[in-house]
Amino acid sequence: MKIAINTGGGDAPGLNAAIRAATLAAHRLGWEVVGIKNGYGSLYSDNPFIPLTADKVRGITMLGGTILGTANRGNPFQMPYQKEDGSWGLEDRSDEAVEVFKKHNVDALIAIGGDGSMKIAHKLTQKGLRIVGIPKTIDNDIWGCDVTLGFDTAVSTATEAIDKLRTTAESHQRIMVVEVMGRYAGWIGLHSGLSASADVILIPEVEYEFEPIIRKIKDREARGRMYTIVVVAEGAVEKGESHFVKGKTLGQSEQLGGADEYIAKTLSEQTGKESRSIVLGHLQRGGTPSTYDRLISLRFGAAAIRAIAQKDFNKLIVMQKNCITRIPISDVANKMKLVPLDGDTIQTARDIGICMGD
Repeated sequence: MKIAINTGGGDAPGLNAAIRAATLAAHRLGWEVVGIKNGYGSLYSDNPFIPLTADKVRGITMLGGTILGTANRGNPFQMPYQKEDGSWGLEDRSDEAVEVFKKHNVDALIAIGGDGSMKIAHKLTQKGLRIVGIPKTIDNDIWGCDVTLGFDTAVSTATEAIDKLRTTAESHQRIMVVEVMGRYAGWIGLHSGLSASADVILIPEVEYEFEPIIRKIKDREARGRMYTIVVVAEGAVEKGESHFVKGKTLGQSEQLGGADEYIAKTLSEQTGKESRSIVLGHLQRGGTPSTYDRLISLRFGAAAIRAIAQKDFNKLIVMQKNCITRIPISDVANKMKLVPLDGDTIQTARDIGICMGD
């Protein structure tokens, strides 16, 4: 058996642990393992695969990022190319990718990625590739999976940053607006904001208005709390408005961002208080993975090899109720897991007096 591994989309803490577990588990079965560099990018080069030996994956469990590299613009169905007039367009090169797998006798692919990667994986399975997916995204928005690799570390990073910002907010009696990642799901915002005892948490699942936020600020001042911590997910939406979009690059989805500046400016204007906005950005993707992320990443990687050994292809390895199981990739391809409004985590935030903007 010869298998390939790739990592696609944004990087996340725990990717290397998953690569290591899958590689070592496959070697114990006598299989050959190769890696695809930069998403699917190296498939279109003269050397599409690199050997993944025991030496290659030694000591990488604790490393952030991915030794294979990744790309947000590596969709084989929408590969960028330069036109004769110098402009750029997109073309479908998926058939070429499939032929590369066949030419090099690759029996199966382990695709490690988020919702976008799983959409690509599903389309490739329809072209005959045998794929097992591993759920990776700090956003934690993959449907059917309780927790994805990278999420725990990202939340820990955001929580620590908010903790540190509290001291300067209190010293200067400011409103501090902290923007965290998550795209259209509020998992990072809710979990980090709740863990760091934020006063206001704004997430995409709950459209916000400024009136309840201002009431919260004034209520805190009446109790002698002269500062306020506002955690805003990058995809948070004001009631009746749309997401803040920084831009869009060819072959990529829209880039969210800017809600922090708008909210800080508006709150300052309406309260007369000094405010500051901070974007944590890619800090949440980087660094050493937490113990939990290392553990689930190793479990995901080994479970992917078990699925291939059992010829249970076109499945996504997921965590449900702390148990590893498999679901069809097709079930995940066009869905997103949002924060449930009736969930106990969001209810906890409300119960202890955190303003959700509604």
